Amino acid sequence: MKTILTLLVALCCFATATIASAQDDGSVLPFPAAPSASIAGPTLQESVHKRRVEPDRLPKGAPNVLIVLIDDAGFGVPDTFGGFAHTPTLSRLANEGISYNRFHTTSICSPTRAALLTGRNHQRVGSGAIAERAVDWDGYTGTMPKTAATVAEVLKNYGYKTSAFGKWHNTPADQTTAMGPFTYWPTGYGFEYFYGFLAGETSQWEPRLIENTTAIEPPHDENYHLTEDMADQGSTWLKKHRAFSPDKPFLMYWAPGGVHGPHHITASWADKYKGKFNQGWDKLREEVFARQKTLGWIPANTELTPRDATMPAWSDIPESERDFQIRLMELYAGFCEHTDAQVGKLVDFLDSSGQRDNTIILYLWGDNGSSAEGQNGSISELLAQNQIPNTIAQQIKSLDELGGLKALGGPLTDNIYHASWAWAGSTPFRSTKLVAAHFGGTRNPLVVSWPKQIKADKTPRSQFYHVNDIVPTLYDVIGIKAPQEVNGFPQDPIDGVSMAASFSDPKAPENKQVQYFDNNGSDGIYKDGWYACTFGPLSPWLNAQPGLDKWDSSKAVWELYDLTKDFSQMHDLAKEYPEKVEEMKKLFLVQAKENNVFPIGAGIWLRIHPEDRIKSPYTSWIFDDTTTRMPEFTAPALGNHNNTVTINLECGTEASGVLYAMGGSGGGLTCYLDKGHLMFEYNLMIIDRSIAKSVEMIAPGTHTIVVETVLKAPKPGAPAEIVLSVDGKEVARTTAKMTVPAAFTASESFDVGIDLGSTVSRDYFERRPFKFDGKIGRVEVSLK
Repeated sequence: MKTILTLLVALCCFATATIASAQDDGSVLPFPAAPSASIAGPTLQESVHKRRVEPDRLPKGAPNVLIVLIDDAGFGVPDTFGGFAHTPTLSRLANEGISYNRFHTTSICSPTRAALLTGRNHQRVGSGAIAERAVDWDGYTGTMPKTAATVAEVLKNYGYKTSAFGKWHNTPADQTTAMGPFTYWPTGYGFEYFYGFLAGETSQWEPRLIENTTAIEPPHDENYHLTEDMADQGSTWLKKHRAFSPDKPFLMYWAPGGVHGPHHITASWADKYKGKFNQGWDKLREEVFARQKTLGWIPANTELTPRDATMPAWSDIPESERDFQIRLMELYAGFCEHTDAQVGKLVDFLDSSGQRDNTIILYLWGDNGSSAEGQNGSISELLAQNQIPNTIAQQIKSLDELGGLKALGGPLTDNIYHASWAWAGSTPFRSTKLVAAHFGGTRNPLVVSWPKQIKADKTPRSQFYHVNDIVPTLYDVIGIKAPQEVNGFPQDPIDGVSMAASFSDPKAPENKQVQYFDNNGSDGIYKDGWYACTFGPLSPWLNAQPGLDKWDSSKAVWELYDLTKDFSQMHDLAKEYPEKVEEMKKLFLVQAKENNVFPIGAGIWLRIHPEDRIKSPYTSWIFDDTTTRMPEFTAPALGNHNNTVTINLECGTEASGVLYAMGGSGGGLTCYLDKGHLMFEYNLMIIDRSIAKSVEMIAPGTHTIVVETVLKAPKPGAPAEIVLSVDGKEVARTTAKMTVPAAFTASESFDVGIDLGSTVSRDYFERRPFKFDGKIGRVEVSLK
């Protein structure tokens, strides 16, 4: 009996040791706590005290990691590789490291970021569409699951200090309020510190900032710029890291809003490019192409793809509109250079602090290709995304009211350039952001610098890689493995592969055999040098695109390219190799099923069914002046639904200030008092302002103000009648000729008693945030 008991005890000890060993090898995170090194006896005299030592889980000399992700910047933009925008920091890192000319993204922001942070395909981690366009199919929920731990979560468990700066855009749009839940915010994904914004874009002058989970306001300082702030805050965090945890490596994810629209930058940066785009986009594209070849950035046999038939030539642009189009491009180029300069500040600090040598910097020039969402050029970016009909002449007229071309790039516009400039920024490829079929939407330069381990080499790495390869590469070079379980969640498989072999060998064998692409039904599949694709139902550079509800992915026409001979996708071989096309289509469907891509084209669902968009489940609310920074996607739909707003307030003589506002300078609505007069403005993306003003002043005392909005038809964009009353008496009214079909902005908010962020009405811009000088007791809102 004693022998059996001894054996059982031994077996239990062996099993316990085996489990502990398995947990201790990184397959299960968090690691088990280090056992006590002390001995606790019945008395102090019989006890031994010794501090336990947490084991170092990392290989000696584990590198710091800095990931830089630029926004909406295409393959043909940086002059590092033949483009038109001066990028000295990118050039410096490329000269001191290595570069990749066949690196790929997903053609759109949230999906690329999800794949970058998790090492998985974007739909596998619920990110088949941007956060604001999420729908309830598994591949499109806008929620990165905990079964796909981010690189930050994993490295934090190994002892890294982690931080994220800038644009996030991976939190469900209906979970971004001050009440959370915060589970899917950056701090819930392994980043110990976050400073930036949650939405897809924000003003560079008055951004909607978040520090960790707290909303903060930028200073009203004419010298403030968000991207500069990101560099300053990043440098400050690095200094704190050096002071408080110098023995720990760091991971910093630095993803500025630059150079996504709105293209906000001071005239001094834009003026560096005066006259450099007067030749127009067709000629610019030829110039970039020639430089790319001269530099050896693209193969000598690469051909320049033609302009799409639906895109205008520069010669098609009237002389009266060319200065407008040129200035938009000067602003974009200046914004690019300015953003790269801010990256330079971080690199300079790493140099000066002696950390650069063992810091691996991955500088991704773009989360997708250059953006064609400006379509014909715009003073308000969401004009296009709302598909609001307009003309350039109409925009120029509205711009003249703001001071003309000099207002572009400033706080009263949300400007973005003509889609054909984006096409030039995608040289030598044919398409832009939002197109996953062609590399103009998905191919972005990548530079890797790690002086301690990577020898400088100007030979472009031409292995076919994807943004999901970043995470497994980092695990490989750091010397850890992808965990099988994190925080109790079994982990989904990693889809990426390690790029580490190419760090030292530009001719390293290609180890990524298959990669699919999908965005809004624009699809592609790569395998062993072949690429098959179908363009999809959307041309991002066109405004109104009827008939989306008739599109059927099963009837899509597919193209075929031999990438071993055709770098730019110039020659469609589908008719020559129909069997190969069918083989690749079948492979795409296999990948699509495995990665939750079905239904193909889910990204366009909300364009067909806007009623299914993310919105508040409520139809009535009670607010007061503590209600601020309520994101538009969670706020009452005051801009496009029948609604009644009732305000109980107390005011003095000639009262002034905002009662409530939604949106910003690029579009929104606001109700306010101005020297006693009750005012309302419906700002339709700058091109049309509907204003109501009471004739009589509101007398001092307590009042009930009602704003009634009634749409004239139950359809998106319908006109609306807006009536203002005080104590039951109508005092003013106006008609909004058109209401916003989808949303005013991506990041501006609903505020009571103040207009935070960029101001809806230019009339009180100089008095921003124009806080109400009376008392607001109660604001009731009801949707009808």
